[in-house]
Amino acid sequence: MNDRSQNGTVYLVGAGPGDVGLLTGKGKQLIETADVVVFDRLVSEAILALIPEDTERIDVGKHAGNHPVPQDQINQILLEQALLGKKVVRLKGGDPFLFGRGGEELELLEENGISFEVVPGITSAIAAATYGGIPVTHRDFCSSVHFITGHARAGKELSIDFEALVRLQGTLVFLMSVSTAGRIADGLLQAGMDPAMPSAVIENGTRTNQRTFVQPVSELEKSVKENQIQSPALIVVGKVSSLAERFSWFDRLPLKGKRFLVTRPEAGESRLAAGLCALGADVVVHPCIQTSFIRPLEIPAADQDGAPFDTIVFTSAVGVRSYLEWLLENGQDMRVFAGKKIACIGSATAKALKEYGLIADFVPSVYSGQVLGEEMLTSGFVTKESKVLLLRTNLASHDVTDCLEQAEVSYTDIPVYHTELLTWEPEETEAPYDCITFTSRSCVEGFMNGRDPEDNAGLTALCIGEKTAEAANEAGFDVVVSEKATIDSMLEKAAEM
Repeated sequence: MNDRSQNGTVYLVGAGPGDVGLLTGKGKQLIETADVVVFDRLVSEAILALIPEDTERIDVGKHAGNHPVPQDQINQILLEQALLGKKVVRLKGGDPFLFGRGGEELELLEENGISFEVVPGITSAIAAATYGGIPVTHRDFCSSVHFITGHARAGKELSIDFEALVRLQGTLVFLMSVSTAGRIADGLLQAGMDPAMPSAVIENGTRTNQRTFVQPVSELEKSVKENQIQSPALIVVGKVSSLAERFSWFDRLPLKGKRFLVTRPEAGESRLAAGLCALGADVVVHPCIQTSFIRPLEIPAADQDGAPFDTIVFTSAVGVRSYLEWLLENGQDMRVFAGKKIACIGSATAKALKEYGLIADFVPSVYSGQVLGEEMLTSGFVTKESKVLLLRTNLASHDVTDCLEQAEVSYTDIPVYHTELLTWEPEETEAPYDCITFTSRSCVEGFMNGRDPEDNAGLTALCIGEKTAEAANEAGFDVVVSEKATIDSMLEKAAEM
């Protein structure tokens, strides 16, 4: 008998219809902690980007009429990985149990004593219609909704009772139906459906390249062919389809159809990426710099002349966390700041400081090292008598230090975290980007690691500030700069593009 205690667990996770925001919180948590992720073609790039770099990936993607990995082999892969004691996440587009063959994948696991869990996903049957402006139920139009697979086995007819469906007078949603659209329309018409009954075809539902076409059911096949509809797509038949144009909220988002590459440090969430997604953009996140705390860390209590520091300056949230975590690791606490003034380069850095119970005494009007240095001086926050301690990265720019040196202000510059530039290796089949975003000079430098400025000809870069823009301009981009050095201002500028 199989010893369950030695085996791993398989998590059958519904990835939803494509929009990463529609992935459940539990699904995201499982993806980020899996030993191996087995995924299919319908899982979007944005969701696959959540898989950690050191997690094993197994692509069992299927295309209509082309099954690179047969279903029985997929079942066997899940069993084999679990028998190795791994935490296995099986990512499936939509919901695993709605025409997803999830039940088939569990049968072999159950027969072999493998533990499993199922995490439901938002089905495209509802989500794609919703993003297409179609409420699948509406009391003025129908009282029921029905999900039907439009997939037929090779060489066989569709096994659908069209007469029963027509009698129901509800909304009909056909999944996996692109190749059989003509047969579906003929079946409904022959069963007595009004040829003028509205129908809709929704391609790439919930994704930025989503397309929606509405036509009478009698013209359904013609529309699919003329518009070259490709899988994934679904067909909605019913009076509610007539509401698509009135309720097409997704198509009205300002960045619908635009593709953005968002550069950022390797760790942490990207508020910019989330904001661009909310505006309708197709977003790919690219970590281009990696940061790590420097340990062991040695922070002097006084400058080289023995004078104690009276001012501490942070130029990033990472620097704040590295230093303050070091304090706690070494049995010290916030009392070391007693009698000292604290400056932060921007609101995000000040927010990180506040998480430890400290409020910055000074934040410049613009997120910029040069402005930080200039405004500390012009405001009198630092003077020639000041003893300044800068806690920054090993790759920090000279903007702040140049200002302090020109004003003859004494400072000590200590790196508290290490920044490493990563290399960007785009996929050969990767679609072109409408814009690449940069929130720091380091991100530009990381992106350019292994690239030449000539590679960026014609590419637009959206930058958070003048120094970042200067680096992007040197890298050969067509540069757009946000009005303010904030994420919100970058989003406003993006919406205008």
